[in-house]
Amino acid sequence: MNALINYVSCGALWLGLLVKAPDLLRHRHDPYLRALCAVLGLAGLCFLLGAPPTVGAVNRLSGVPNLAAPLTYAAITGYCAASQILVVHWRGGPRVRRTARRWTLAYALVVLGIAGTFALGDAPEERRTDLDTYYARTPFIAQMIVLYLVAHLTATGVTAVSALRWARRVRGGLRAGLTLLGIGSLCGAGYSVVKLVAVGARWSGHDWSALGTTVSPAAAGLGALMTVVGVLVPLLAPRVTEWRRARRAYARLEPLERALDDVLTRRALRLPRPRFASPATLLMWRRTSIHNALGHLDAYVDGDLYHRVHAGALAATDDPERAEAAAWAAVIGDAVRHEADPAGRDPVVRGTARPPGPAALDRIADALAAAAPVPAVPAVPSGTTTAGTA
Repeated sequence: MNALINYVSCGALWLGLLVKAPDLLRHRHDPYLRALCAVLGLAGLCFLLGAPPTVGAVNRLSGVPNLAAPLTYAAITGYCAASQILVVHWRGGPRVRRTARRWTLAYALVVLGIAGTFALGDAPEERRTDLDTYYARTPFIAQMIVLYLVAHLTATGVTAVSALRWARRVRGGLRAGLTLLGIGSLCGAGYSVVKLVAVGARWSGHDWSALGTTVSPAAAGLGALMTVVGVLVPLLAPRVTEWRRARRAYARLEPLERALDDVLTRRALRLPRPRFASPATLLMWRRTSIHNALGHLDAYVDGDLYHRVHAGALAATDDPERAEAAAWAAVIGDAVRHEADPAGRDPVVRGTARPPGPAALDRIADALAAAAPVPAVPAVPSGTTTAGTA
């Protein structure tokens, strides 16, 4: 079960790294992106190296019993440093670089301490899952264990406090991401606390190793999942918002496309609908179809009808935009009927009107969807002149 949790956590984190890799390749010198990818990559490496099958493989291939332990602890320490640097760059400020260098130096010293204490200690018997408690009384190995746990607890604690405190001052996707990051960091801190409790019990002569082999991995796995989601939410939120906006606009234009469907079908003016397309691509496809139909109907537009309906709607609503939309809805319906009339299939120009702009298409679609009767000014008697443009 421990191995499954580790590998699933590793896969989730490296999936997040895969999502951000293209951005890192395009912006190699962005310190924030580098820190973000380091967090995802090192966190996944921690779970990979900590899985019992991986521990056994590393120890067997190296010929050094328990070599996987300091490698895993070094990866955890690197993850801690990357997490702190990520938070520093995320918040910004005038001392970003100086603070990032301090965290890097501090955790580099921790890595050296882990390597040195392991080299000085003696851990001849391989322990794949309970090394922390089994060697809790062994000189230098015990110091190595406490060193990495305290370093990890410090990093996760600072990250949790910073993220949750900052989340109260922001809104939207950033707030959700910071909240998830803070909770994930608290779960990570729980991993260190449980391990330290098990080690402390060992010092007092009790065997609580089950805490370190069952509770700690579960807390670490949950923390990893929430961390990767929390890191990615602020990055994906703008894109998701854009997709939702495009999806709403696509649905809003449906009544207008439906009104033009006969022309689009008979004249083969509609391009094939793209498959597996994003909402933005579908919106562009629908707008293109509408523009194709309106361009074809341009010669059938009755400018006089447009002006009459526009004047009546403006008098009724006192809203120029709604009046324009209502006038175009009436004109488009009339043009579709005129174009389809077998007896009058040739274009008959009965006046002119400016074509609707992109911003007006949504309002025209709303007017068609409402299908409310629109008052119109009576036709101008013969012998008088009319305005020719709208």
